[in-house]
Amino acid sequence: MGPSTIPAAVDAAAERFGDTEAVVDGEVRLTYRDLRTRVRQVAAAFAAAGLKTGDRVAICAPNTWHWVVAALGASYAGGILVPLNTRFTAAEMQDVISRSDAAALVVATDFLGRNRLAELEELGGVPEFVLTIEDWAFTDEVDAAPVRADDISDILFTSGTTGRSKGAMSAHRQALAVAAAWADCGAVVTGDRYLVINPFFHSFGYKAGILVCLLTGATLVPQAVFDVARTIELVEQERITILPGPPTIYQTLLAQPGCDTLRLAVTGAAPVPVTLAERMQKRFGTVLTAYGLTEAVVATMCRPDDDAETVSHTSGRATADFEVKIADTGEILLRGPNVMIGYLDDAAATAEAIDADGWLHTGDVGVLDERGYLTITDRLKDMYVSGGFNVYPAEVEQALARLDGVTESAVIGIPDDRMGEVGKAFVVSTRLLSTEDVIEHCRVLLANFKVPRQVEFRAALPRNASGKVLKVVLRKESP
Repeated sequence: MGPSTIPAAVDAAAERFGDTEAVVDGEVRLTYRDLRTRVRQVAAAFAAAGLKTGDRVAICAPNTWHWVVAALGASYAGGILVPLNTRFTAAEMQDVISRSDAAALVVATDFLGRNRLAELEELGGVPEFVLTIEDWAFTDEVDAAPVRADDISDILFTSGTTGRSKGAMSAHRQALAVAAAWADCGAVVTGDRYLVINPFFHSFGYKAGILVCLLTGATLVPQAVFDVARTIELVEQERITILPGPPTIYQTLLAQPGCDTLRLAVTGAAPVPVTLAERMQKRFGTVLTAYGLTEAVVATMCRPDDDAETVSHTSGRATADFEVKIADTGEILLRGPNVMIGYLDDAAATAEAIDADGWLHTGDVGVLDERGYLTITDRLKDMYVSGGFNVYPAEVEQALARLDGVTESAVIGIPDDRMGEVGKAFVVSTRLLSTEDVIEHCRVLLANFKVPRQVEFRAALPRNASGKVLKVVLRKESP
């Protein structure tokens, strides 16, 4: 029986893995004992600032060792982690900080040419306690706060179909259970070296990345900004054995000499051609695909002995004690101990997502084969996935409605070789607008992965008899 809370997992890792490297980030190389010391120091800083058990701690920073220590330190101090998407605009960040009632903020003041703290200060409402990763010096330590397995460990905000983000709440036991299940499927062990490109603010980067390493003693190597050349360099320099990423990464790696230390490739967010899966298995060994969402993190996953056809055409079978079934509508339903506890301060949305029998309605459509392997075929919702991030057209359409002259719009996802899908906006306007006008307007209001990459101007949008826009028609008419 492993640890049931994240603070307990930090202490257990220090005892079990000791001098094994825990985090390698440039010149910073922390053993598991070092990691616990840093975590205890950050927890002491939170405690000195008055953080109480159950208070929320927001983090807006790139994938560096600071994020790891800050997140674990927040948990160690009894706080609840609220990750912020680094691509959010200041208004989007402030909305999450306000609605989560964050008592503290950990922030990078210099990342990708933006000072996010200054942006937030201009809007007002910054928490009283702010810790910047550029000002990082602590000496005092504290013991772990008394938290329980069923206490909330994190609130991960995900967009809703109405455009209003929702905070999915998970308990300590759930965060650790999905990490343990992922580690089991990937056979992750001490000695593995795990390059994490997926943002830590995403459920995958945090729970299937940081927490997986904490439970197994694998070495975490974060990459702050995705760059294929840098990824290849890190694989070679740090002798990386585990690498999750989109199929395009592996297409590049397969064309490179070296990178022979990789033994586990995990991919998704875009279809994996059978021929690519075969080449990856031959070169790297194990190739896995998976299916999950913020409300359940990882629900299905392939297994190491699955063939290339299975890896290419399915998202694996149930893991982490999940049950999977297909509703009469074709919707994928999930039930199990790791379904989120609910949405923060939104009982109505929680009841809509999780029915009386405990089934989570995912909004995705799929089929199960005779082996219990899941294939995703469509989405009930209009949501599409761009670069691994969910985009809800309603939110983009609301932003477009603020552009002078736009009378109506419709946004769909269209295939893209690099991002999986990108947005295409169909716009009806009373004045002459250019594609650049629309895109620049969206860039001001939305995170960049939500900004449409294509714009088509129309005199009218296709509608059915009841007046609803027929996006199915727009999809058929888009190459």
